Amino acid sequence: MAKHRIIIDCDPGHDDAVAILMAAGHPDIELLGITTVRGNQSLEKTTRNALNVCQYLGIDVPVYKGMSVPMVIEPRPVEERVHGDSGLDGPVFDELTKTIEDKHAINYLIDTLMASDGDITLVPTGPLTNVAMAMRIEPRIIPKINQIVLMGGCYQLGNVTPSAEFNIWADGEAAHIVFSSGVKVTMMGLDITRKVLCYPSVIERMSKHDNRAGKLFCDLMTFFNKGQKKTFGWEGGPLHDPTTVAYLIDPSIVTVKNMHTDIEINSEQSYGRTNCDYFLLTDDVKNTDVAIDIDVEKFWDLVEECIKYYD
Repeated sequence: MAKHRIIIDCDPGHDDAVAILMAAGHPDIELLGITTVRGNQSLEKTTRNALNVCQYLGIDVPVYKGMSVPMVIEPRPVEERVHGDSGLDGPVFDELTKTIEDKHAINYLIDTLMASDGDITLVPTGPLTNVAMAMRIEPRIIPKINQIVLMGGCYQLGNVTPSAEFNIWADGEAAHIVFSSGVKVTMMGLDITRKVLCYPSVIERMSKHDNRAGKLFCDLMTFFNKGQKKTFGWEGGPLHDPTTVAYLIDPSIVTVKNMHTDIEINSEQSYGRTNCDYFLLTDDVKNTDVAIDIDVEKFWDLVEECIKYYD
């Protein structure tokens, strides 16, 4: 099977960091580059976090800094409740020597996609500002995108408002552009990511791997769990973003249902909601494969497999 050639667009973020760990380590994935966006923390902090994760794990891929504000709305508050002041509290990193690339993330996305054979998958795990801006600036990239596998949204309950998930709420207009672009979109929403809770038993399991990936995972999740328990009352934090990479490596881990999805951008109360036509009530074009279930045991097996690749 050919490798999935991917670009991760992210806002690290503890779960983003684990997604990077998995994508860079697994032999079925070719990680071409990482682009950063404002989301869990400011752009400066999310970019620094991406660089730190790559340097710590010895991941030799370029990192490009992207958008520091949403397309239309004012910037949302960052998620210090669960990610801390740095956006990646917990691990202790050495002095940072890895540097960002000179090119802006949007230009990198456009140039890379235009030069490709249409075989690149975009994996956004933060707000969709970079991807949407690239589509608006150069619409010719749209048919060049193989698919988009993203973490965001929900067809049930939000996590930042009753209606909306954080990544979509942080830039609803960008999400509207991406979901209505015609590109195949697969959505890993809160409906499944809330099932992959990183209980203390999972941290203990991964701690048995005496390598940098195992240590990073445990340091990340130990802090993340404290924030999740304080905010949501959960004993284990949901590992949202790595579900995207898990799905690419082994699609049998996640059950998806094809349906139409609209992004609510006009309502004050429900801004950022992913309105998923779960029961196929309309004849609207089915533009999204929405994740509706996940094999939790297989997911953690795959996370552990990826950690082992760093031995």
